[in-house]
Amino acid sequence: MSGHILAIDQGTTSSRSIVFDADMAIAGFGQQEFTQFFPASGWVEHDPEEIWQSVLSTARIAIEKTGISAGDLAAIGITNQRETVVVWDARTGEPLHPAIVWQDRRSAGICDALKAKGLEATFTERTGLLLDPYFSGTKLSWLLSNIDGLRSRAEKGEVYFGTVDSWLIYKLTGGRAHVTDATNASRTLIYNIGENDWDEELLGILDIPRAMLPEVKDCAAEFGVTDAGIFGFEIPILGVAGDQQAAVIGNACFEAGMLKSTYGTGCFALLNTGTDRVSSTNRLLTTIAYRLDGVTTYALEGSIFIAGAAVQWLRDELGFIKVASEVGALARQADPKQRLYMVPAFTGLGAPYWDAEARGAIFGLTRSSGPAEFARAALESVAYQTHDLLEAMKKDWQGHGTTTVLRVDGGMVASNWTMQRLSDILAAPVDRPALLETTALGAAWLAGWKAGVWPDAKGFSARWKRDTRFEPEMSDDERKTAIAGWQDSVSRCLSR
Repeated sequence: MSGHILAIDQGTTSSRSIVFDADMAIAGFGQQEFTQFFPASGWVEHDPEEIWQSVLSTARIAIEKTGISAGDLAAIGITNQRETVVVWDARTGEPLHPAIVWQDRRSAGICDALKAKGLEATFTERTGLLLDPYFSGTKLSWLLSNIDGLRSRAEKGEVYFGTVDSWLIYKLTGGRAHVTDATNASRTLIYNIGENDWDEELLGILDIPRAMLPEVKDCAAEFGVTDAGIFGFEIPILGVAGDQQAAVIGNACFEAGMLKSTYGTGCFALLNTGTDRVSSTNRLLTTIAYRLDGVTTYALEGSIFIAGAAVQWLRDELGFIKVASEVGALARQADPKQRLYMVPAFTGLGAPYWDAEARGAIFGLTRSSGPAEFARAALESVAYQTHDLLEAMKKDWQGHGTTTVLRVDGGMVASNWTMQRLSDILAAPVDRPALLETTALGAAWLAGWKAGVWPDAKGFSARWKRDTRFEPEMSDDERKTAIAGWQDSVSRCLSR
């Protein structure tokens, strides 16, 4: 059997498809951006059909570029933007509402009402999550309450709910499979991560019919087979993981204590805690890192809503750069005597603050502040937010120890300036992998291992390669002063 694997990486702003060969090298690639909709303040939506078409298009492009037939693919792996909610007609596959994106804040009122009833501890105990509109459950509850007839149809099994992976699998299999994996399920606010099942009490609290939910499988499992009419052949779908968990796998963070951080639209740092489910006392999330052969591995996660999106803001709203790749060079030109702090709370602040009502601000402006200083502040905000996450992780993981090295991936890590500043602020080494497409690689490994054409976790780890290690160069005094300024700036943006 061919060792070629198609990895579908469906992200927040674009869909990417990559074919990896038997040596885990990229053989074909396709990428396509799709439309972001902002129908009201704090609302973010996608068109599910546009997402599907972008996946279909990029997958065909990637396969074509390899020069192989789709029939030569051993399997498909899928990784996806998490928490984004899709509801569709179970029979026709027609979307019944635009997808509500993970960044969307419309269900903040639902979260506040649940907190007022003293229910946050119940949700956290069962799911490892906090009551925040970031997660899928309250988004789905909002849809069921605001679309006429949706709840009654869902109770009859006429409506399916899924995160983006479920939607894509449904479409790829011609409507024959309604499934998800444990990592995506663990982000819905209605999945019990200890019992590994949908939680009946939480479903009751949010008034969500169980009939609309997908079956939950291991990350490496038989999710279905593509309809032959799509690629000309039936191809098994054997690997699925949410994008941040796929990056844990792609970075070969299989041992407890290993850390990774992904820098895309947002930033997500995960600490592998092994089979030990650690409850955070510092407002981090406890989540499923992966589930293989029925064994669940957990992680502590810190979620930053705005990372690369701050660079997009510089490009699209302020016009300071034409392409995102220019931001590092621009930041390098900043006046070192100016100290600007950008708190990018465009959609609130994530961990460890979890303040949905916080809003962004820039502090330290002078008459001579310009695009270069804004660029530096935007990139530094990512480093400062990562520092906040890792400090919280150290407190939660006391006595266990972590590797002192942070493995990174995502579009922003291509910037040497950004990675050096990250190392400086963290006072820790930062390892950039040789292959930056680690999220897609993680999904591909799940499928390739399940198909029997790629090595096991130990063999995969042995093949992980580092491109560059960034070592801290900033003095302790300078670092402490910089971090103190950041923390003061954040305190001024909090809503409470």
